[in-house]
Amino acid sequence: MTESSARTSVSTQLIEATVATAEDIARILRSTPYATARIPGAAWSVGEAAAHLALANQLMAEVARGLDRPYGDGTPAGLAAANAESLAAYPERDPAVLADAIVHHTRTFAEDSAARPATEPVLTPMGPMDLETLASYLLTHMLGHGYDLARALKQPHMIDRERVDLSLPFLLTAMPRVVDPRATAGRHARYAIGLRGGARFGVTIADGTVTVTRQPPHRPDCTIVSEHVTFFLMALGRCTPMQAISRGKTLAWGRKPWLAPGFPTYFRAP
Repeated sequence: MTESSARTSVSTQLIEATVATAEDIARILRSTPYATARIPGAAWSVGEAAAHLALANQLMAEVARGLDRPYGDGTPAGLAAANAESLAAYPERDPAVLADAIVHHTRTFAEDSAARPATEPVLTPMGPMDLETLASYLLTHMLGHGYDLARALKQPHMIDRERVDLSLPFLLTAMPRVVDPRATAGRHARYAIGLRGGARFGVTIADGTVTVTRQPPHRPDCTIVSEHVTFFLMALGRCTPMQAISRGKTLAWGRKPWLAPGFPTYFRAP
């Protein structure tokens, strides 16, 4: 077997979902001339959110190509500052122009990542990870902002069960990196987290640190199972635990079920 034939690139399913998400976002942006429409519950306008996506997708394509692209310090505050700086230096706000840029950079990412092994390490705005996880990061990032754009423009969002499953490699990698040390200080708990009819994993909180395992703990203090889209929206801070519980989208049980509502508050989505 040659070295080239032994190389395994990023999964086709993940790349196809990433490109499809970019195209879904582009369709939403092309449906409106209103770049100044506000994102519900956020400081950005539609034009600013779209510009951020165009810039972020370009950055991730360059990372996939093997370029060194420092961006913030990996913390939520550092990323927010880098986002503000990059937006200030990039004045384009036309939704149609930005739609084209988002798709172009996503397709470039797909082409560049195909030339390298999925296990190759890369340095990203959220710290080191492999190329496969970077692709999951790109998908997750677009889904979050795509959801915001869909809400702002009263369009259907593009988050579904398959895309949430494909976001998990990044979400599990990022979780220990976005823990809020003040919220978790003095806290000790073992969680079994699951997606309804899907993946299960474990999260252990121990006085400010978080450990994520691919399997749930043997005796968790609290088990939380959520519908896929609800899980994703809570993970990205677009849905509160009480909203999810009141709508029957999340169930919790175990020795300490009262620990469930506080779980998402231990993390700060960048």
